[in-house]
Amino acid sequence: MILMAILLKQPLKISKKQFLNSIIASFFFLVYGNGVFVWALRYVDSGFGALLASTQPLFVLFLLRLIDRKPLQKKSLIGVALGMFGMYLLVSQKELVTSEDTLLGVFMMLTCVLSWSFGSVFVSKANLPKSFMVSTGYQMLAASFILFLLSISTNESWSSPLSWSREVQLSMLLLIVFGGIIAFTAFNYLLKVVSPEKVSTSAYVNPVIALFMGWYFLDEKLTPQSIIASSILLTGVYFITSRKRK
Repeated sequence: MILMAILLKQPLKISKKQFLNSIIASFFFLVYGNGVFVWALRYVDSGFGALLASTQPLFVLFLLRLIDRKPLQKKSLIGVALGMFGMYLLVSQKELVTSEDTLLGVFMMLTCVLSWSFGSVFVSKANLPKSFMVSTGYQMLAASFILFLLSISTNESWSSPLSWSREVQLSMLLLIVFGGIIAFTAFNYLLKVVSPEKVSTSAYVNPVIALFMGWYFLDEKLTPQSIIASSILLTGVYFITSRKRK
């Protein structure tokens, strides 16, 4: 991202305040919100994890209510009720909760969604570099350094990308190009020009795709209750994000 900014002749200069804000944003988004979420995937199916991530608009709405004292509209209240009922149907499935570690994974994922949601509200108000490419680059650099230290301190094993299977190499390439360079930069840009609750609308697109891809590629269980629960949850999210802003 920094190299792309240099090629496009965008200024890399950053103030101390902007640098500190970039570190804070990188922690909520990439270190905790993304790093811990990936760790929790060892205990929870990818599709189920994506559905948990779809609760982000609910968290954003509550945070805006607490921080900005924004009143909850009727559509929002309906959305929250549907979202919580959908979450109950999802988490209460015995087929998905195979051990105590699964419950731990679910709990940690929900804290990650809260972290990402708070980061969204923070970035929408924070003083960051005007160039969203530069802002994204500094956030990724800060997060990569922190995650590197955490990985070393926990004695994780490292391997060369050349030793990975082709499937893993392709997955990483897609994550870097589309998930990192394109999507995360667009996400940072939108947080400055659109309200955080509107930006979180991506949360009701990703889970449906992830749920069915997990079922198709990874043979993950797709129970009728999961389909019903996801429909109710995403309907709740729709009510929240489609309401008129006062």
